[in-house]
Amino acid sequence: MLRDFAFLRLWAGTTASGLATWALPFVLGLAVLDRTLSAGGLGLVLATRTVGFLAAVPVSGVLADRYSRRAVVFWSSAAAAVAAPVIAAGLGWSVPLMAVAAAVAGAGQGACRPAFQALTAEVVEESRRQRANAAITLAVRVTTLVAPATAALLATVLDTRALLIGIGLLWLAAALLPPAGTATPPVGERTRVAFVAEFADGVREARRHPWFLAGLGALTAVIATGYSATGVVLPLVSRDTYGSEAVLAGATTAYIVGALAGALVVARWRPRAQGWAALSGLALYGFAPLSLLLPVHPAVVIAAYVLAGIGIELFNVPWFTAIQREVDPGKLARVSSLDFLLSYGLAPLGLALIAPAVDAFGAPAVLGACALVCFAAPAAAALVPSARGFSRPAEACRSTVQQ
Repeated sequence: MLRDFAFLRLWAGTTASGLATWALPFVLGLAVLDRTLSAGGLGLVLATRTVGFLAAVPVSGVLADRYSRRAVVFWSSAAAAVAAPVIAAGLGWSVPLMAVAAAVAGAGQGACRPAFQALTAEVVEESRRQRANAAITLAVRVTTLVAPATAALLATVLDTRALLIGIGLLWLAAALLPPAGTATPPVGERTRVAFVAEFADGVREARRHPWFLAGLGALTAVIATGYSATGVVLPLVSRDTYGSEAVLAGATTAYIVGALAGALVVARWRPRAQGWAALSGLALYGFAPLSLLLPVHPAVVIAAYVLAGIGIELFNVPWFTAIQREVDPGKLARVSSLDFLLSYGLAPLGLALIAPAVDAFGAPAVLGACALVCFAAPAAAALVPSARGFSRPAEACRSTVQQ
């Protein structure tokens, strides 16, 4: 895939956007350490970034289906590129300015996600998309594995403002690198349809694919519970049960290593029942909260997070590939925006609720419930007939064409 110059440009742009997305909260955390930003200010800036992300995702889905996907990638990434030095300018001087700029950065991040997803379907032919999606997710996982050490090393020679400007340069690369797509943007009456009506049309397209609704429900449930357990309960268990942060660091690294392994496997693996295999992979995340339920050996926790990492990529790559294959190309960005909006958009809600739940019911009960949801939700999704292959039956497709 990396010998395909058009895909190489797309891959590099997507990687740059992923690295910039990851780097902002980390660099702002460094600002807290050097006392140029308070903890409260950090929370406000990250919150407005999330609000910007959630607000932009559905808008971007409509715009990327209405206009050029390449243009949406450019303008959304360019907005984030401009926002980064503004955040740097407000550091140590104006938290409100930083918050506004972070909202713009979050909007750029959210807007480019569905546009990149749709652009991939234009740049890469169908037979190669699974390998393409695997290559993209491999790059993202590698950056999250090596980027913390790289950022910490850069912080020894550069101040936080310089690092924020570096994030802006990454977004600029994301804006400029991707190639043009092949789709022709719609013209005439369609471009004058109201935004809400166009987004509703994307929702109707999503409803035409029962496997998509079932898989999205399972993914949302796993992220809201399993990811929340990792984000909130894992640090507590690492401190209180094992007496150090070593298990937290080991489990986090093990998850990324597992995800790398999963992406390598799924790049070439083509099971007959691809949807069932992907949902089985998603269910593996249940072992993560389950491993925190009892005071087991740390190696058990590490192994559970390796399994969770493998499983999430066994799901992600076929999931993205199926969406690109099955969804009407003219509505692909809107369906992708619905995917990101519900799955990752609702993640902060799970993070906000899990700590009060632990206080009210205790960590064992909450972890047990999270593990149960992670196992049960994909199993329930697998019961939908079209979930077996992440595709609609041929009879249903013919019926739709005849209508």
